[in-house]
Amino acid sequence: MEGVSTGQECSPRWGRPPARTSCFHPASARSPGRILTGPFRASGEQISGPQCVDRMGGTEDPDLSAPPIRVLVAKPGLDGHDRGVKVIARALRDAGMEVIYTGLRQTPEMIVNAALQEDVEFIGLSILSGAHMAIVPRVLDLLEAADATDIQVIVGGIIPDADIPALQTKGVAQVFQTGTSLESIVKYLRANRPKRQSG
Repeated sequence: MEGVSTGQECSPRWGRPPARTSCFHPASARSPGRILTGPFRASGEQISGPQCVDRMGGTEDPDLSAPPIRVLVAKPGLDGHDRGVKVIARALRDAGMEVIYTGLRQTPEMIVNAALQEDVEFIGLSILSGAHMAIVPRVLDLLEAADATDIQVIVGGIIPDADIPALQTKGVAQVFQTGTSLESIVKYLRANRPKRQSG
């Protein structure tokens, strides 16, 4: 099927994708391993868009000698607004990153399980519901229990200034409040990529 791969190109167990391409795909329990390129509705249905993007995209040239940064983007809890998170996911994809969008109404357990399966370096949580002080610590606890604290958690959305220090104390790497530029998010991920052992 055009625009659909087997999952081998982007799955960590099969190696990295070609040096100048990246993929943006929704994690879906109904279609595990499928990688769809282009923008998506929450259901995972493809709307339109390019089949692949050049890794040279973005606001600055990425390091082409390194594999692309892998980011899982999630909407936890009952928050049903995902327009903004899709814009961010697309911007990261266009900057050459591999982006896994899990869709709406994800539990912390679902998010962490997907992050582990996809071998991501960052988890981006988009929260507009005000439940960040309950959801984020649960995600961090699950990562610690899975011995996966090398995965950085970043949080975006409607986060009051007063809550940011508490989130960072609990282990959140960065908080991006509403109005943050896409360029600053891309720059942060590139500058703060976790150091991992190869192989």
